[in-house]
Amino acid sequence: MVTDNRATYAGTMPDTAWSPDAWRSHPLAQSPDWPDPDHLARVERTLAAKPPLVFAGEARTLQAHLAEAAAGRAFLLQAGDCAESFHEAAADQIRDKLRVILQMAVVLTYGSGVPVVKVGRIAGQFAKPRTEPYEERDGVRLEAFRGHIVNSEEFTPEARRPDPERLLAAYHQSVATLNLLRAFTTGGFAALSRVHQWNQEFVAHSLEGKRYEVLADEIERALAFMRACGIDLHDDQALQGVEFFTSHEALILPYEQALTRRDSLTGDWYDCSAHQLWIGDRTRQLDGAHVAFLAGVANPLGLKVGPTMEPTELLRLCERLNPGNVAGRLTLISRMGVERLEERLAPLVAALAAEGRAEHWTCDPMHGNTFVTVAGQKTRRFDDVATETATFFRVLSELSTWPAGLHIELTGGDVTECLGGGSRLGEDDLTLNYTSICDPRLNATQSLDLAFHVAEYLRDYGASSGERSL
Repeated sequence: MVTDNRATYAGTMPDTAWSPDAWRSHPLAQSPDWPDPDHLARVERTLAAKPPLVFAGEARTLQAHLAEAAAGRAFLLQAGDCAESFHEAAADQIRDKLRVILQMAVVLTYGSGVPVVKVGRIAGQFAKPRTEPYEERDGVRLEAFRGHIVNSEEFTPEARRPDPERLLAAYHQSVATLNLLRAFTTGGFAALSRVHQWNQEFVAHSLEGKRYEVLADEIERALAFMRACGIDLHDDQALQGVEFFTSHEALILPYEQALTRRDSLTGDWYDCSAHQLWIGDRTRQLDGAHVAFLAGVANPLGLKVGPTMEPTELLRLCERLNPGNVAGRLTLISRMGVERLEERLAPLVAALAAEGRAEHWTCDPMHGNTFVTVAGQKTRRFDDVATETATFFRVLSELSTWPAGLHIELTGGDVTECLGGGSRLGEDDLTLNYTSICDPRLNATQSLDLAFHVAEYLRDYGASSGERSL
């Protein structure tokens, strides 16, 4: 799936005295109330004895690619489920999700002229933060649903009771998912010669699918020309497979600590549950447990930046999480909402630039644009997603800052969870195939639609900056 890169980098680790359990002495937000601490401790010991899900060298490879994105020489596509489900682990579902990401990456690469770093919200994205710790229905008050790694969505006392055994279930599902991803990305499925086969039937018959077919035809003509020139395409690893990395929000710290290992090459600690971990907008407290934990691991990190973030707070978080100011170490993920992005983003970008910070900016245009319909269905408007993304590109262009990536929630299924886009979905359509256990996701058609929009934004950015021809 990825290649080992043993290059070391200085300045990542802030404190040689850090240990994986250092977070336990800090205030812990968004934590379930585990009913049996002894049971949780037994599960943690079991997990600590399991093999790592990913390896330190793979995380270093990803950081090197993210450093290229920070320098404007690559673009990050980070995409996948809002919250992975224990009920959606079939090979076809994983394959279809990967296929949509590959299609988007082809569109973005072709449109931008720079490599696309492909990172999935997958093989670990089982937990979700909650606005309220409890949910009440008809006078019954139960623990909030926090994702399948903690409890289940059914509104019963048994389903909502946090169960440590779910941490083990999440680990084993992640193992199976990673095995499939490695097979798909290295076994021929991801070969560039298969660009036509990636077009799923329900996408192929859409306007976006037809647009993609035109692009695929152009790629196939280019490959045919290379073959005619005597180039052995089967010898080129970049054409026969892809590097694909995993990521998730590091929310359930007992799980993250149990999968943290010391690298034998560098002596640094790595959270081996994923290549990249991020801190959410609800757990970014400077003195909190999540910041304390992730400040000590050498993985590349992400930080969600919401509309309440102030420049001084962001600078302090960057200094805490990336004290060496290392390019590629920290991805800042803007998630402001379409109505607040322009007002809130520019001062943050300018403040970091004034301090010479190395962090790079990506756009999450989904999490700030969720709303509930009159019928009580949680959804997002595709137009809001596209507009926030366009505004993100414009603001960064005006500040001469490279828009380094896109962070979205999607699925390979033909779901009806977000309004508009190529699917032309209205509110009456939401009940047709709404399968998300948490937040609404873009379907394959909407995801491809967004990719074409972003490719245009990248071309416009290049034209306006005058620095590259995209």
